[in-house]
Amino acid sequence: MNREEFAASIDHTVLGPETTWADVRTVLDEAAEHGMNACIPPCYVAEAAEYEGAPDTLATVVGFPHGQHAPEVKRDEAVAAWEDGADEVDVVINVGRLKAGDDGAVADELSDVVAAVPVPVKVIIETALLDDGEKRRACEAAVAADAAMVKTATGFADGGATVPDVELMSEYLPVKASGGVGSYEEAADMLDAGAVRIGASSGVEIVEGFPESAD
Repeated sequence: MNREEFAASIDHTVLGPETTWADVRTVLDEAAEHGMNACIPPCYVAEAAEYEGAPDTLATVVGFPHGQHAPEVKRDEAVAAWEDGADEVDVVINVGRLKAGDDGAVADELSDVVAAVPVPVKVIIETALLDDGEKRRACEAAVAADAAMVKTATGFADGGATVPDVELMSEYLPVKASGGVGSYEEAADMLDAGAVRIGASSGVEIVEGFPESAD
């Protein structure tokens, strides 16, 4: 993987509760400059899609950060994001439903989101809150829903991406490793473990850490 390919695997992210349009614009500029994608709050997608300096791929989040929205709200939020110009949607599962054993409801909700939009849907399973059996069931629900990827974490729970979780999840679908990835070395470890995408607010530092000898 050369530097350009590596950069294209990074979703440069800004999703904090105090995020302003100026913050988003900075991330868009940095993502475009370094060849990354951008992942931003849904309220700014329409502006970002019209922004001259936006990168080629613009992702946003649905049901964020806890996944407890009503199913129809998640579906409508995904549709609104796509209509506003999102190229990809990252949706949070309902962790409580999964833990209660209601896997059918989890899969049905995800299926509705996937069916409602003609863009890739990544399913955030929030690994820090799940044991390995629950992680597998969450991935199985994502597969049943025909999701494009599974994603480790929102970054808002107590924990993020780990190599063992990426290895487990990659048995089911392509993986976006997100949460706590802050350096080139950490990102490379996730890719080596089977991830195909990295979500990080430290995208610039990660790409700039790419060794010249590897290009």
